[in-house]
Amino acid sequence: MFKKILIANRGEIACRVAATARRMGIQTVAVYSDADAGAKHVQACDEAVHVGGSAPKDSYLRWERILQAAKDTGAEAVHPGYGFLSENEEFAKACAAAGLVFIGPPASAILAMGLKAESKRLMESAGVPLVPGYHGADQNPALLQREADRIGYPALIKASAGGGGKGMRVVEKSKDFAAALASCQREAINSFGSDAVLIEKYVQRPRHIEIQVFGDTQGHCVYLFERDCSVQRRHQKVLEEAPAPGMTEALRAQMGAAAVAAAKAVNYVGAGTVEFIVEQTDYDQPESMKFFFMEMNTRLQVEHPVTEAITGLDLVEWQLRVASGEPLPLRQNQLRIQGHAIEARICAENPDNNFLPATGTLRVYRKPQASSFERSTVRIDDGVREGDTISPFYDSMVAKLIVHGDTREQALARLDTALAQTHIVGLNTNVQFLRHVVRSDAFATAQLDTALIQRESAVLFNQDPVGLQTAAAAVIAYELRAEAGAQGADPFSRRDGWQSHGTTRRRFELEYSGQPVRAVLTYGPQLRLQVGEGAEADLQYTPQGDGLWVQFNGRRIHSTVCAQGDASDGLCHVFTPQGAARISVLNPLAHAGEVAQEGGRLTAPMPGKVVSFAVKAGDKVKAGQALAVMEAMKMEHTIQAPQDGTVAELLYAPGDQVPEGAELLKLH
Repeated sequence: MFKKILIANRGEIACRVAATARRMGIQTVAVYSDADAGAKHVQACDEAVHVGGSAPKDSYLRWERILQAAKDTGAEAVHPGYGFLSENEEFAKACAAAGLVFIGPPASAILAMGLKAESKRLMESAGVPLVPGYHGADQNPALLQREADRIGYPALIKASAGGGGKGMRVVEKSKDFAAALASCQREAINSFGSDAVLIEKYVQRPRHIEIQVFGDTQGHCVYLFERDCSVQRRHQKVLEEAPAPGMTEALRAQMGAAAVAAAKAVNYVGAGTVEFIVEQTDYDQPESMKFFFMEMNTRLQVEHPVTEAITGLDLVEWQLRVASGEPLPLRQNQLRIQGHAIEARICAENPDNNFLPATGTLRVYRKPQASSFERSTVRIDDGVREGDTISPFYDSMVAKLIVHGDTREQALARLDTALAQTHIVGLNTNVQFLRHVVRSDAFATAQLDTALIQRESAVLFNQDPVGLQTAAAAVIAYELRAEAGAQGADPFSRRDGWQSHGTTRRRFELEYSGQPVRAVLTYGPQLRLQVGEGAEADLQYTPQGDGLWVQFNGRRIHSTVCAQGDASDGLCHVFTPQGAARISVLNPLAHAGEVAQEGGRLTAPMPGKVVSFAVKAGDKVKAGQALAVMEAMKMEHTIQAPQDGTVAELLYAPGDQVPEGAELLKLH
């Protein structure tokens, strides 16, 4: 077994690998960029080496620096994690040339499965079912258009060297193909250095089911069952679970055998995932499901913890043992499924604004209490701490929340509770959106397909589970508690309106869901509160730990309020078992004299790079028309015209880096 390994990655996966290595008595070396100098993964390892600038191309993708770091620290092997260099065959070759063990498959397997078109031809010869499509080398746009027309619409364009949903477009009509192809190729060459694509039939009502495989250097290969990853946004996974709901033993055996055949076709070693697209004619007829090979990820997957939860195994330990030359610890007939596990990806983004990525500081980061790793009921994998910054340089994922239960229903209940206990302040996240998905009838009853989020949009987006009345009462009770604590018990020194006789009133100017709201608190024998046009009612609150029991307007709830900014003039985050809300407390004097922002400005919604402009000065545009494309956090975002007008001036050029709020162009 290795004595020391270098982890060529960052964030939660670097912390995850380091944890297993520490348990096995293996020393670890971290690498870090300028932006990650104080990151959690740096402190999680025994040593750390700086490898360059904040952008991945200046640090985590500079393999000559990473190999030098391994040599300088005496590491014997390199664990690539996922992303970055994990599926780069040249890096795997470079490790071998430097006398280092690459903790992953052979470079030949990475190459064979890295090019989607080539891998599909290889899978066809191995007898693995394929989706009808075009996987040829001729990339003439006219030919690709003809092939898409032949296959029929909707058709799917996919970057041949891609993954993670990047370089992927669904085309509904022939007339839209050329524009979608250009966008796909642009994103593909930026992400993977190749603009080659393939065309496939877009499977209707599809499920995304993948099989975890493992091979060793002695020629053994097993599958560790399946994961359902159908709940996706922008072709990227949101929730993953194991085993797949509705999976029959016969279908599991067929898919497992196909996955092992795929792995053996490339002499696979280590952890890998064979991904299938599964066509279903009806949600309640699992026997009707047909599966087709989609791709193979030649690395450990983000969602590997759900497989660990249902098997009781540590897949990173298996990786280390196999890479050091040991045989697989178990054979196929020794593997068992126990219970059900679900993983939720907590990301810095705004689901109600087309999942726009967010950056900022984790001013508050409170997590549910995790249980032990072995057969845990709640597990959190993350690479951040309270006070850390989510930057625009890397992926937007904050953490992975994994739960395990005896049944799917129990796992669902545990996940909802754990999400309710996850409090993040400082930037937008998808925590509440995840709760909406978990609570939706479609997900609860396993009516799964990759269009679930779009199909259930009415109950997933722009929800208000807390409500104005409850949120306002919680915030005002929080402020009263804070004032009482700061000013002591002497009633004559408090500024909460107390007086020895009679009543007095205090006004609060609030903002909720973008709308101004006035609340009036009346002091007397009993506190009474009126919120907006609602009726006045008694307000009672009882402190309990970090939270409050608040009773108002017929509801009694436990709430935790976290203030962002001055408590008397700032944004308050209200967390309750039912959900979370944000409400601002405004100081009218502080905002006196402010004027409305100048019209005609179009600004960057986040820090990033300008990819292209679709207009030039003098062009007339319509509301909703695409004006520019920005790239941030590995994703492209289209900037649209808010109203009809004429483009007066472009203020940046393609390729320019821009800060959040930068004015991109002027529109008259």
